[in-house]
Amino acid sequence: MWQLGGVLDPKTLIDQLGLLGIFAIVFAESGLLIGFFLPGDSLLFTAGFLATRPPALPNLPHPNIVVLMIGCAFFAIAGDQVGYLFGRRVGPSVFNRRDSRLFKQRYVVKAEEFFDRHGAKTIVLARFVPIVRTFTPVLAGASKMHYRTFVTFNVVGGVIWGAGISALGYFLGQIDVIADNLEIAVLSLVAISILPVVIELVRARRHRTPPSAEPLDSVAPSGSEGT
Repeated sequence: MWQLGGVLDPKTLIDQLGLLGIFAIVFAESGLLIGFFLPGDSLLFTAGFLATRPPALPNLPHPNIVVLMIGCAFFAIAGDQVGYLFGRRVGPSVFNRRDSRLFKQRYVVKAEEFFDRHGAKTIVLARFVPIVRTFTPVLAGASKMHYRTFVTFNVVGGVIWGAGISALGYFLGQIDVIADNLEIAVLSLVAISILPVVIELVRARRHRTPPSAEPLDSVAPSGSEGT
């Protein structure tokens, strides 16, 4: 059933790292730039699913759903807070670095464009968009987004994403047809999570509007003003 494979396979990570590992990954992907490649939606969904099943081995306890939901929401919020403070402290210079094996300027451009379109709501919406969710809190801090505004949207987004997807995996995992085809369910969730990016790319191509390559310090996201 588990054919996703690789060291980043959600079930493999959960089995090897346990509950604390799940929280660490959620924290890193939420606000640490090095965490953009980590599995987010699929990890939360799979962890929620495993909470419905007895462990395969006694030394591999599966997460309790209540602890999982609270912990994922907390560390998702905490990760974004760290990302915001990092961006505010370091400023736009962190995004003006050259491309490397891990860091690509297109990731920043994608996050900037998403931010410009949705303003402060980006803090919530970006939770469901891979890569964008990692760079958004840093971008919000670098652009001096009003702190109270950021915290409000961060808490809302962290709870909806961290607790919500875990709960979704838990409840859907009790449906036999989904439990028997979990890999398809996980892949479908990942596909849905990147759908907003695909839609925006199609829109941009239709309007023939090339992505802006302006540095961050020339961009003033609409969500950066206080409320």
